Amino acid sequence: MTSSNGTGTHGAILADTPPEGGDGPIVELRGAGKSYGNIRALHGVSLQVHPNQVTCVLGDNGAGKSTLIKIISGLHQHTEGEFLVDNAPVRFSTPREALDKGIATVYQDLAVVPLMPVWRNFFLGSEMTKGPWPLRRLDIARMKQTADHELREMGIVLDDLEQPIGTLSGGQRQCVAIARAVYFGARVLILDEPTAALGVKQSGVVLKYIAAARDRGLGVIFITHNPHHAYMVGDHFSVLRLGTMELSASRDQVSLEELTNHMAGGAELAALKHELSQVRGVDVEELPEAADLTAPVAAGPEGKA
Repeated sequence: MTSSNGTGTHGAILADTPPEGGDGPIVELRGAGKSYGNIRALHGVSLQVHPNQVTCVLGDNGAGKSTLIKIISGLHQHTEGEFLVDNAPVRFSTPREALDKGIATVYQDLAVVPLMPVWRNFFLGSEMTKGPWPLRRLDIARMKQTADHELREMGIVLDDLEQPIGTLSGGQRQCVAIARAVYFGARVLILDEPTAALGVKQSGVVLKYIAAARDRGLGVIFITHNPHHAYMVGDHFSVLRLGTMELSASRDQVSLEELTNHMAGGAELAALKHELSQVRGVDVEELPEAADLTAPVAAGPEGKA
């Protein structure tokens, strides 16, 4: 396996191509890591999130994706390296501090109340009110109108906002959560494996709205273990393995096949190729050679390897 320029990409941090428009990163990690006592969950991870760009973070279970989310979203603090927002170092103590900086996270459980109407879930925790204190009350009409408008702006048309959100499909609930984050001022949207429990059609719906969020100017961090879903909407790809960054490359630097091999543990399969060839019924012809999967770390922006 070789990259598009003829050089192997296994273990390589490729020199990234800046996104069109030249905007600086909203969020940036520089050699960031996280240790829990003697256990190092994340080490030496560098990542940039630009506006109008989908940054896909891929990795198998235990690769460090959840730890990365927790650092950026303010649940945990990094113990090494730097974390910058708008080029200023930050160290969040709570998710509220991250949200105040425009960093919103949509987890797999979506934090919705299934029996509440769609419009009520849209404003859950941030309800609109009207009237003087102490007679203030919910402004239901304005919340319904706003929710309907914002959902339509994202291309989501629901016949009845009064229906319980639990009656929507998994893909529709994900899309409502995305629209909610956009409305409440998110500049960076972290999506925690939004297609993991969805079928093909519903996954396609979610991917469409991920692209819509990017087109509205957000920087999107798409956490997934599915390279096919990532490649459909991704502009930049980062692959984590055992807490370290194995691959960091823009779309024009890596193919879907290469991305899939990184996710599938191509280096491990290459190392086992000889042993697997001794097993009857196992076809090893399509497995990559170890030489094709090994490459020096590409020079960074400062010309250092």
